[in-house]
Amino acid sequence: MTTPVPVIEIKKLTKSYGRSRGIIDIDLTVNKGEVFGFLGPNGAGKSTTIRTLLDLIRPTSGTMLVNGMDPTKRGADVRRSLGYLPSDFGTYQSMTSRDYLRTLLAMMDHTGPDRIEELAERFQLEIGKKIKELSRGNRQKVGLVSAFMHSPALVILDEPTTGLDPLMQQEFYKLIMEEKAAGRTVFLSSHILAEVEAICDRVGIIKEGRLIVVEDIHNFKSKTGKLMAVTFEEDIGTEDFKSILGVSNVERTGPRCLSISVSSNIDGVIKELSRHKVVDLDYEELSLETMFLKYYEKEQTVDRKGRLVNDKGVGR
Repeated sequence: MTTPVPVIEIKKLTKSYGRSRGIIDIDLTVNKGEVFGFLGPNGAGKSTTIRTLLDLIRPTSGTMLVNGMDPTKRGADVRRSLGYLPSDFGTYQSMTSRDYLRTLLAMMDHTGPDRIEELAERFQLEIGKKIKELSRGNRQKVGLVSAFMHSPALVILDEPTTGLDPLMQQEFYKLIMEEKAAGRTVFLSSHILAEVEAICDRVGIIKEGRLIVVEDIHNFKSKTGKLMAVTFEEDIGTEDFKSILGVSNVERTGPRCLSISVSSNIDGVIKELSRHKVVDLDYEELSLETMFLKYYEKEQTVDRKGRLVNDKGVGR
């Protein structure tokens, strides 16, 4: 078995803004060749963690290594060694996309081959146009090209698919899988739960500045269990199913219908079902969205696009 090679190592990382919450005692390792999903609503600490890794802001305490370097001592070298797309990506409006991207490469002292033309064609970006003439989605494409154009071993992406249409989102997912196959590492912050579920190997959930879970995405899902949607011939109550060990939730979805969340002891549920006349049964894994909301159910909801929102709407 191949020994994992750490690309990002964080120990007890804390950033305090005085009375405002930042991040608190973050411990995290991201290994070479994995796609890591960093989940949390706006204000949870995702962008603060990323900006600290890039030495765009300084930590209050704790240590970190990115590509084997301490960002607080070698910030410029760290930034040159990776690809980065911020959540609030901004550009020089009067430049063409091509000139802007070439300028970035020069600032990175990159002298090898690049992928500007290839990626621009792939994302249907007209790089001869001035950036001020581009739509929001096309400006986001400029940011994506800038993150991948020099084939870095590590790419850090903060809300990368903002403004992209569904077709371009799918193209982005394909690119991520290709980067992983090439042995590169992607650290991805996102609100879009289906996105993380589709492309990530592991997921970390940050809540109120603290990293509350880090788990292989398949193990994470298996711990939460399955969802049974059952239709009975007769009207049915919920109490007999709620009392079964391993049943985490039972809801009535109609006069003869129950939704049963099962984390273990499927046998016990089946035995109880056998006591009734079952007309229909649907059985599926709970989605990552459902699991995530277990940590945020009192504070957060998900909008129609699958983005995390709070009572005040989507915010930073």
